[in-house]
Amino acid sequence: MGPLQGIRVIELQGIGPGPFCGMMLSDMGAEVIRIDRAGNVTGGDPDTPPKDVLARGRSSIGVDLKNPEGVEVVLRLIETADALIEGFRPGVMERLGLGPEECLARNPRLVFGRMTGWGQEGPYSMAAGHDINYIALAGALEPIGRNGEAPVPPLNLVGDFGGGGMLLAFGVACGIVEAQRSGQGQVVDAAMVDGAATLMAMFHSMRAMGVWNDERGTNLLDTGSHFYDVYECSDGKYISIGSIEPQFYSELLRLTGLEQDEAFADQMARSSWPELKERIGDVFRTKSRDEWCEIMDATDVCFAPVLSLAEAPQHPHNQHREVFTEVAGVMQPNPSPRFSRTKEGIQGPPSHEGQDTDAVLRSAGYDADDILKLRDVGAVA
Repeated sequence: MGPLQGIRVIELQGIGPGPFCGMMLSDMGAEVIRIDRAGNVTGGDPDTPPKDVLARGRSSIGVDLKNPEGVEVVLRLIETADALIEGFRPGVMERLGLGPEECLARNPRLVFGRMTGWGQEGPYSMAAGHDINYIALAGALEPIGRNGEAPVPPLNLVGDFGGGGMLLAFGVACGIVEAQRSGQGQVVDAAMVDGAATLMAMFHSMRAMGVWNDERGTNLLDTGSHFYDVYECSDGKYISIGSIEPQFYSELLRLTGLEQDEAFADQMARSSWPELKERIGDVFRTKSRDEWCEIMDATDVCFAPVLSLAEAPQHPHNQHREVFTEVAGVMQPNPSPRFSRTKEGIQGPPSHEGQDTDAVLRSAGYDADDILKLRDVGAVA
């Protein structure tokens, strides 16, 4: 099992970054118990699991958090947990009777992971928002895009996942390590605006050093240069080029037949980049994506075809490394990173909401009569 085997995490049902954090922890071997809303429990055949990849690898218990006995169920589960993760707006867990004060009173070693967009305090903390808003305020959205065009939202990868769920998982893991040394838990305040800003650290450095222009699409890494961009091929598909270093740039010129063209000799002449981008783009449009793959695959150009979601699992490199796998008929990425000794792995397909209620309650010490009483009062489903 994975490096987090033996760690128990309670996850309060949420969307986006919270479930992504739960998936990451489960993939690394943690036992993750998801608290789903009792009102959402409608049954479901375990042999036909949901297709929600972010929900893979954990059990589900349906609980009514507005029922005092339901809250007590969660607190009892927390007594034997190493961490809790939740993604409500600030103050919601406190109003439910499940805030840090109540939870740490029941388990002083608990790591209480909180995922929000704006953070637990600040002028925006109580406002609604989504990934696009958080990365906008963090300064991560404005630089992404082509010159003369509007910023381009990079899906919801930067806020929800890279700056959100992944950093929450990192924070929870760090908190667990510290709690094992100190015997004390603590709150982890993971905000997507903070995380997105953290991901921009290198660009703040480049700006301070005077090698980053504030004008979008004119820089080394933002499609400004002709040697770091995507290019359309004759078949309408795309390739990616990242020939930054001089030796890689020389290989790019050699394989495109431009090595004798003096216009391309000064790689870092920014004033020439727009013209050179047009010219090298014309070259790439003379062949199909597959033809360029035959020429540039496994060379030092820093090249790769731009693959779709459907194509990526079929690429030979990804197949060799088993980057993707199929679980219950759903193609999905395998866990990462990879460990040499304590192997990571998907613990199973997603559970239907409330599918494991009885099993989770039994593991917490409830007997059959207790479970029946909890169901009778609507505390669990």
